[in-house]
Amino acid sequence: MTYRLYGTPGSLYTGKARSYLIKQGIPFENRAAGEPRFRDELVPKIGRWIIPVLEAEDGVLVQDGSDIIAHFDAQGGTRYPAYPATPLHAIIGQIFELFGGEGLLRPAMHYRWNFDETNRAFLARDFPAALAPTGADVATQAAIFDMASSRMRKAMGNFGVSPETAPTVEASYAEFLALFDAHLAASPFLLGGRPTIGDWGLIAPLYAHLARDPYPAQMMKQTAFRVWRWVERMNAPDQDAGEYGVSPEVLFESDGVPDTLKNLLRFVAEDYLPEIHAFVGFTNQWLTEHPDIVSGTNGLPRPQDRGLGTVEFNWRGHMIRVGVMPYRLFLLQKIQGLADAVAPAARRAIDGLLAETGLSGLLTLRATRQVARQNHLEVWV
Repeated sequence: MTYRLYGTPGSLYTGKARSYLIKQGIPFENRAAGEPRFRDELVPKIGRWIIPVLEAEDGVLVQDGSDIIAHFDAQGGTRYPAYPATPLHAIIGQIFELFGGEGLLRPAMHYRWNFDETNRAFLARDFPAALAPTGADVATQAAIFDMASSRMRKAMGNFGVSPETAPTVEASYAEFLALFDAHLAASPFLLGGRPTIGDWGLIAPLYAHLARDPYPAQMMKQTAFRVWRWVERMNAPDQDAGEYGVSPEVLFESDGVPDTLKNLLRFVAEDYLPEIHAFVGFTNQWLTEHPDIVSGTNGLPRPQDRGLGTVEFNWRGHMIRVGVMPYRLFLLQKIQGLADAVAPAARRAIDGLLAETGLSGLLTLRATRQVARQNHLEVWV
C-alpha cells in the first residue's frame, strides 16, 4: 500500500510525519496541501484546514504527526518501534515529543520570520510552491505568500517572540544546540542507535524551520555539525551513521541515561517547564469557568477552534504571553499516562530521574479534565 502525505516541505508538523515514514520504509507520496483535492475533499472530512494528513489507498485518513506515528506503531512490524519498552527511555521519548513540537516553537518562528535579508527570497518561493493552486500566476503566488507570511509573523507573538525577547530566544537556542551536539558525540540518535518518538518530536522544528530555512541552516552547520548530520540522518532511509563506526541499532543498555542526556532534560526544565505550569494553570481556571462542557466536544464556539486563550508568565526574565491549546495537554498527558501505568519500581526510577533533572512538575502539573483526539479534533473527555 502506498500512502499520500498531504503537507508542505516547510511545515514543522509535516516534517515529523515525513521523517517517520522515511525511516520506517513505509511507501508514500508527498502531496501538496495546495492541491484542489485536499481543499475540496479532505479538509471537509478532517473538519478544518490543517496539516499533515495521511491518506491510505482505502480512503482512511489520519491527521497529526503524533497520531500518524501511533497509527503505524499500533499495527506492529515497523522497522523501529517508536515507543521504547523500558520506563526511563519511554518517558524521555514522550518528553522530547512534547518539547520538540511545542517547546522549540520560539526559535523556529524567530529564525524563520525575523531574518528577511537571508530567508525571504527562499520562503517567497517555498510557500507558494506547496500552497498555491497548480498553474497559479506570479501575482497569485505572491499574494499567497504575503497572506501566509502576515499570519505567521502575527502568530510569533503568541509564542512569546518579540524584539525584546529575541536576544534571549537566540541565546536559549544556542544553548540547546550545544547540548544536543554534545550528546550526539557518542550516539547517532537521542536514545542510542535508532530513532524513537523523542527524535521524531525534535525533527519537527529542527528540520522544517531550523535546518531548511537559509539563515538557521547556516547557523546549524557552522555551530552544531552533529545536529545537522542528525537532521540528515532522520531523513535518510537507512541508519546513515557511518561516522559512528559499527553502531548497533539498539537503545542505550539497561535503560541508561548518559549525563549528556540529563543535561538536555535540565534544559527542558529551565526553558519549557514554566510554560507548562502557566498553561496548565490557565486551563484549570478555564475549566472551572466552563463546568458544563459536554464530553466529546472542545467547549469552544466552533469544533475546529484550537485555542482557549492566552496566558502570561516569566520566561528567562521576560514576561511573555503565549497561546493555550488543548493539543499541548494531549501531549503532556501522554507523559503522565505512561508514568501512571508502570510498575512501582519503574515509577520510582522515573520519579528519581525527573527529580534529578528538575522535571518533576511534568507529572504533578495536571489538567482537571483529559484531552483526547476524536475525529481529528481535540476534545474533552
